[in-house]
Amino acid sequence: MKLLAIFVLIHLHYSCSAQVLAGFKPTGAFSEQELQINDRARGISIEIVAPLNFSNKGKTFVVFFALPNGNSIEWTKGKQLSAGDDWHYDIQHIAAQSRFVRSVDRKNNYVLVYLLTQQKSWPAWKRALADAPTQIKQIIDSVTSIFQLYDPHLVLNGHSGGGSFIFGFLDAVESIPPNIDRIAFLDSDYGYETGKHQEKLVDWLKQSKKNNLIVLSYNDSIVIYNGKPLVSATGGTWYRSRLMQKDLSSSFSFTTTTDTAFIHHTALRGRIQFHLKQNPTGLIYHTVQVEKNGFIYSLLSNTRFDKKKYFSYFGERVYNRFIVMQ
Repeated sequence: MKLLAIFVLIHLHYSCSAQVLAGFKPTGAFSEQELQINDRARGISIEIVAPLNFSNKGKTFVVFFALPNGNSIEWTKGKQLSAGDDWHYDIQHIAAQSRFVRSVDRKNNYVLVYLLTQQKSWPAWKRALADAPTQIKQIIDSVTSIFQLYDPHLVLNGHSGGGSFIFGFLDAVESIPPNIDRIAFLDSDYGYETGKHQEKLVDWLKQSKKNNLIVLSYNDSIVIYNGKPLVSATGGTWYRSRLMQKDLSSSFSFTTTTDTAFIHHTALRGRIQFHLKQNPTGLIYHTVQVEKNGFIYSLLSNTRFDKKKYFSYFGERVYNRFIVMQ
């Protein structure tokens, strides 16, 4: 059955105090429910994780998380490592980080949408489809329709090659829709192009004071891997993030601070944030930026939870108690 047809059939029903979505299954852990969709026609897999109990006092945020290159949904969600487990289970922990977000923000509802292609690469998937941007927009619209009774606010988020999904959506629309509250690039803005994306981002940031842009990256331009540069001179997130910030500075006034670890660029009272990890020894921080509370920061930065210092970006993990054991 095609993806859109599945979504049309889905409606809300209630079981005791839980608000179970039709087609979803309660997981039995952390008060969550899940829906898995295999869209063979598009060559993508989607897993949606929603709270079992929706608050009617807050907003509902649907967070689209496009997976990094080479990763499975299971690796991206993460778990407690046991003997013989693949190390990839311990490098992102998006599931545990999302549970931490729910634990501190009890007013709002957070729905997490994992997005995976059969190639395990959004850039490769896009190259294979002439109408990839249109397909991406249809995916977002279809998933969003599941939660239409909650008037959902959307977050576009992704790590590594997952940024290609975000740019695909931007390429599909004339302007970024008003229901998108936040866009976050977790070391994933390789695909940024001034001519295609600058004006859309500027217009969207001017559109509403609720709109936030978060960019995390590190200096990958000096990394040598297997005897070769890890990225080209203009192909890494260090170059693309600095280019994006420079482009936006023609429209917004930035404050820049520098310490021994980071260069921080902020504008619009924190609604625009670039955190660029300095790297004098040429290490690879690609996934570490996510592991060290990066996903949490991408959702809660410039909120009251950020200001209360429940967590710190690039600090010690604050989400360990939410990691599943099995």
